[in-house]
Amino acid sequence: MKNSKYEIAIQLENVQKKYIVGAGDFWALNGISLQIEKGELVAIVGKSGSGKSTLLNILGGIDTPTAGTVIVGGESLREMSENKLCHFRRKTIGFVFQFFQLMPTLTALENVIMPMDFASQFSSSERRTRAISLLKKVGIESHANKFPTSLSGGEQQRVAIARSLANDPEIILTDEPTGNLDSKTAEEIWGLLQSLSHDGKSVVMVTHNQEFSRQCERVITISDGIIIGDNRKAGEKGVSE
Repeated sequence: MKNSKYEIAIQLENVQKKYIVGAGDFWALNGISLQIEKGELVAIVGKSGSGKSTLLNILGGIDTPTAGTVIVGGESLREMSENKLCHFRRKTIGFVFQFFQLMPTLTALENVIMPMDFASQFSSSERRTRAISLLKKVGIESHANKFPTSLSGGEQQRVAIARSLANDPEIILTDEPTGNLDSKTAEEIWGLLQSLSHDGKSVVMVTHNQEFSRQCERVITISDGIIIGDNRKAGEKGVSE
């Protein structure tokens, strides 16, 4: 990739990931190199089993590569201790999952406050105020005191997005964020993700939704653990290889 005047949020160099399975070694990723810039909205696409979710987990420091370099926000994840990585992840990366993964015994408001508690971000009074503000941002502040089981799928995903923003991370990673929603709600969630990119967040989305991926600034296609396509819309940030 050619040099860009834009700030690099994520950089991977020759990243490989091997799993040992009954039939022998399985290479989920086999030499992934890429850069993602600040404020980019990137779709990662490919068939099931191609390595998309493995790549997302490595970008987020949830999984570690067998080989290669992963630099996020200027920090090398492989050189961090587990404790430092956990703290870094909480402050720098927000996660949004297909099945929401909200704590069922906490209200929507408490779910958003929780990451701030874990990361010791903001004062106690600021955490509540910030959580309410984030729920308002995603259009669900009226449900702040409801538990996840009393919310629709789209409402739960809105809470999950608010939670991902709790510590004001630079990067948002999403794994099939609209895959469990009806088409109208999916459009609304997609609009929220677009707005985060416009706000300067780097948003990386694993998706099977071709309509949404076509609207992304950049589409990275993976097959059998390698990148087979990396396309940007004309006039967008950076230059494709």
